[in-house]
Amino acid sequence: MRTKLVTREGYNKLKQELDYLWREDRPEVTKKVTWAASLGDRSENADYQYNKKRLREIDRRVRYLTKSLEALRVVDYSPQQDGRVFFGAWVEIENDDGETKRFRIVGYDEIFGRNDYISIDSPMARALLKKEPGDAVTVITPGGEALWYVNTIEYVPG
Repeated sequence: MRTKLVTREGYNKLKQELDYLWREDRPEVTKKVTWAASLGDRSENADYQYNKKRLREIDRRVRYLTKSLEALRVVDYSPQQDGRVFFGAWVEIENDDGETKRFRIVGYDEIFGRNDYISIDSPMARALLKKEPGDAVTVITPGGEALWYVNTIEYVPG
């Protein structure tokens, strides 16, 4: 089960996507479907077929976003979080080989399209929670255990 948390920026982005789909994209596609339907035979009309499919995709995403936005809990930055890893933190970690990674711990709905975001539900994020700079973290992965050290923790208030 996914944790129903989201950062303020993530919530605003999802809300913006919903508004765009509902107020701009859907009406435009609906006009195209109506126009294509007026041409007659719908079974061989590529415009009609494609735009009808696109309309179903938009409706499916609108339903998902509407339900998600109702269920999500926005977590804002708090000064008490400084110095430890919590939801919304930018974390830099390093392993014994000197490999470093930097990412932000966010909600599930925020990770798509971003290589520098990881879900709060991921094994890495779970292992890092409440850690401080200098702490060693053992992460259990499909490839076995991995040891990482926390270098820096940063919160960017939004």
